[in-house]
Amino acid sequence: MKRRLLLTLTLAAAAPLALAQAGKDIRIALIASKTGPLEAYAKQTSVGFHMGLDYATGGTMMVAGRKLVVIEKDDQGKPDVGKAQLAAAYGDDKVDIAVGPTASPVALAMLPVAEEYKKILLVEPAVADSITGDKWNKYVFRTGRNSSQDAAANAAALDKPGNVVATLAQDNAFGRDGVKAFKEYIKKAKFVHEEFLPAGTTDFTAGLQRLVDKMKDQPGKKYVWVVWAGAPSPFSKFAELELKKRYGIEMATGGNILPAMVAYKQFPGMEGALYYYFGIPKNPVNEWLVANHYKQFKSPPDFFTAGGMSAAIAVVEALKKTKGDSSTNKLIATMEGMSFETPKGKMTLRKEDHQAMQDMYHFRIKNDPAFAWGVPELVGVIKASEMDIPIRNKR
Repeated sequence: MKRRLLLTLTLAAAAPLALAQAGKDIRIALIASKTGPLEAYAKQTSVGFHMGLDYATGGTMMVAGRKLVVIEKDDQGKPDVGKAQLAAAYGDDKVDIAVGPTASPVALAMLPVAEEYKKILLVEPAVADSITGDKWNKYVFRTGRNSSQDAAANAAALDKPGNVVATLAQDNAFGRDGVKAFKEYIKKAKFVHEEFLPAGTTDFTAGLQRLVDKMKDQPGKKYVWVVWAGAPSPFSKFAELELKKRYGIEMATGGNILPAMVAYKQFPGMEGALYYYFGIPKNPVNEWLVANHYKQFKSPPDFFTAGGMSAAIAVVEALKKTKGDSSTNKLIATMEGMSFETPKGKMTLRKEDHQAMQDMYHFRIKNDPAFAWGVPELVGVIKASEMDIPIRNKR
């Protein structure tokens, strides 16, 4: 009798919330660097996010009778602006969930805001490990790859006996977390130097000369792994200095957007590992994305388009599982350990730190005259299950 009474009271308490949400719009904030050096990345995220909502809802923009409404905001690539925009989204716009941002320094400034308002922040595509590491809180999820996934995948391509490796990275959370993780995965190759330059650097001569000084007399195959986002980038300067021809020093890097990968044509045979390239994954979601992106934009989807779509699918799948209940605690319980299909195949939001476990792709660049960019040909899929990605938070 007591158990039946307790159940009745519990259902009665839940009923007002369910009734209050029924038919009410589900409001989603999409915060990205729509102006600034990462503007191209942000545009792709936005396109992918809207396409992902269209795909996951079957074109209805509805889940369980509730309309999805997206409110877009520009953080300008500035941490203080991103922090203020997220607070406004939660406090003034009354959004149920926020997605973004583009840059890791902005994401790190936003994490405490999610905790303060007790609302979910689904990070896409900011990369720094610390986002789901020591700066994490339980309201933070991430569909984007993290620095350790980049590092583990690229180390799989470069960490061989006899190889000599160094790094060139931006002096920010993205670059430093990336290099720190990469060094942890280098077990067989010899690591000799890390070079950090400010984001926005236009003259790479001095930094590359320091790398040459550290590497030129080393025996074995020599690689500089580059961790760089946005323009200007060091790729053309590296080619101009003919470091491979003069010193046997080769460049290695991860993926990037197609305009940035135009510079990769200068490095045929260059190897690395990337998050996404439209021609690599073979699955129904990617087929839909590629076909519909060509149909709408007369071009293939790019690096961050896939990420935006993955974030949207994660949001919709979570809401489907909750039957449209957008309350934070319900969403957290649903999303922890949740698997869903993306343009990359299956992703799983790891319960311990809410980081999406996902495959990466070992590539080799081909200079194909049919494409304006260096084409990353698949060498092999680096399965999520094959990468030992540390749990870095303090839950």
